[in-house]
Amino acid sequence: MKKTILFSLIVVSGPQVWADIQELEDIEKVVVYGHRLPLIGQTLSASEGIIGFQDINVRPMLRQGEVLEFVPGMVVTQHSGSGKANQYFLRGFNLDHGTDFATSINGMPINMRTHGHGQGYTDLNFIIPESVASIQYQKGPYHAENGDFSNAGAADFITFDSLPTNIAKLELGQDGYIRGLLGANQQYDNDGFISLLESERYDGPWLGVSERLRKTNALLQYSFREGNKQGNVAFMAYDNSWNAADQIPLRLVNSGQISPLETVDPTAGGNSARYSLSTQWQNTDWHVDAFVIQSQLDLYSNFTYFLDDPEHGDQFKQVDKRFIYGTNIKRSVINNERLRQNMGLQFRYDDINDVALIRTYQRQPLSTVRSDKVQESSLALFWEGETTFNSVITANLGIRYDHLWAKVESNLELNSGHADDGLLNLKGGLVYRIDNNWESYLNAGQSFHSNDARGSTIQVDPVSGESAEQVDLLVRGTGAEVGLRYSRAEQLNFSMALWSLNLDSELLFVGDAGNTESSLPSKRWGIELSAYYWLNKIFSADIELAWTDSHYADTINNEGNKIAGALPFVLSSGLLWQPMDSWHFSLRMRHFGQRNLDSLGEVKSNEFTVLNMLLNYQYNRWQFTLNMLNALNSNDHDIDYLYSSRLPGESSGGIEDIHFHPIEPRTLRLEANYTF
Repeated sequence: MKKTILFSLIVVSGPQVWADIQELEDIEKVVVYGHRLPLIGQTLSASEGIIGFQDINVRPMLRQGEVLEFVPGMVVTQHSGSGKANQYFLRGFNLDHGTDFATSINGMPINMRTHGHGQGYTDLNFIIPESVASIQYQKGPYHAENGDFSNAGAADFITFDSLPTNIAKLELGQDGYIRGLLGANQQYDNDGFISLLESERYDGPWLGVSERLRKTNALLQYSFREGNKQGNVAFMAYDNSWNAADQIPLRLVNSGQISPLETVDPTAGGNSARYSLSTQWQNTDWHVDAFVIQSQLDLYSNFTYFLDDPEHGDQFKQVDKRFIYGTNIKRSVINNERLRQNMGLQFRYDDINDVALIRTYQRQPLSTVRSDKVQESSLALFWEGETTFNSVITANLGIRYDHLWAKVESNLELNSGHADDGLLNLKGGLVYRIDNNWESYLNAGQSFHSNDARGSTIQVDPVSGESAEQVDLLVRGTGAEVGLRYSRAEQLNFSMALWSLNLDSELLFVGDAGNTESSLPSKRWGIELSAYYWLNKIFSADIELAWTDSHYADTINNEGNKIAGALPFVLSSGLLWQPMDSWHFSLRMRHFGQRNLDSLGEVKSNEFTVLNMLLNYQYNRWQFTLNMLNALNSNDHDIDYLYSSRLPGESSGGIEDIHFHPIEPRTLRLEANYTF
């Protein structure tokens, strides 16, 4: 009899648990919900956890990037077309597109260094949700294995070695939404091959512009296992093109000149592609990853309209074309029952053939502001150990050293050059087991984010011609946390954390430039609560709350100390009702509070609330799902910025105004899913 084993716990407990499971002849199918996992004795802090594939399947989502909202306190929005990376918020950070939250998939980094649109650019559109077996996340800088961009935390996507079933899926929705998916398994004794193909089309609800999203994803993966050895070789392919309804000025909407669903420049948009080949191999002691990634992006944006160029407008094109090569090698050593050690080496090389900013008119080039070639490489060594003093106290210690080298070849010779920097970071913590259901944590750690390599060699501003100040290549962050966790399997999982995080230099998104720049040192602290409750087999509920205070440590030029875009309050809550095996109903609400849009706190965004619903019915091999997204038809703003822009007829200096992107109106999507 063929066995299908689906066990998310292997991500936490490692390869030996997987090997033990393979020997169980009586188990045909084991399904574990990620949020149901009893994490007592499995984590370093209260603010880390695991998300299982069943958690993902029962949550309604408008965008695939919203899969990161499973991380408690994380908010995922969009301020442009669906093909662009999402906007992320966590722990008081406006993370832009990923500045201080590290993401990876099967050991491959997703964040992009020295990217054409913004430092740490994190585009999740290449991930097929049905391929994800689990997501392991950590918040705070407490794991030595996490390096660049991990000040606020990190998430690692793990794909299936074997799909739960073969699958054929078709989704239809309003505004020209069509999504098709095919997934298949082929098993050969201990080896297996999976293939998934996804195609998505979407025109969007916008007036005056059709989004014309045309996205294709593919995953081909061969997995092998022999004794305690296992591994895989995977090929991923992603191609996308779209038009964008970018953020719009509030004054135009308030005056009635346009509706919230219209746009100022209908020629914005872009195309992107990502191809990767990766391999993983592990046994009881060693884990090795290796990967090569090709990535490209052509992005057309216009945030200020006619402020800089009254004749042609301010549209610009951002270009990023690169190859990424890398490997991760980790050795695990268990000296005795009380001492465990992990040590490793991580190498990454970004060969960026073209990273450019070009002035355009209706996607036609006018002039080049800056064009560069960048070679950027990093080498990291880390060690972490965990020792158990007795049955209730465990201590952990980590040390990590990173060194980064960069070479910039610019079209303006003065801005070419070499730079390198290194950082030694320490991490440590204590875990106190109160009893079998309660555990408490004390954590402290250092991490970092890298700055754009072009900023480390710049001498002359390419626009003004004035001298420019260089920035450090690596910037440290320091965090601490006190936490508490309660776990009672199949009944209640609860966690609470009081945390703080200081950065030597904030990365700030600049709306009229479309990228990030270094800013002042910053300080944050906050409280987070998460609870997942299962009343019985048919009803469960969860709630996630996060309060944050964020401010700059210094002020300059009579500015205030508020961090624009920092979220002070986040609420996410859900209900799942499954009255019988063939039916389940999911209700999901997320809310985030007003945000300061300027450093003085004088201009604030509106609050945001959205409710999503999902109804699922299963009949034999068929499954039918109805999604109602933005069920209450909210007209709140997905994102708000404050900056100056100019429209025809306005003064040459422009007008400072709120610019926003609306949440998409209520939309219905129907899904038919056949398994075989």
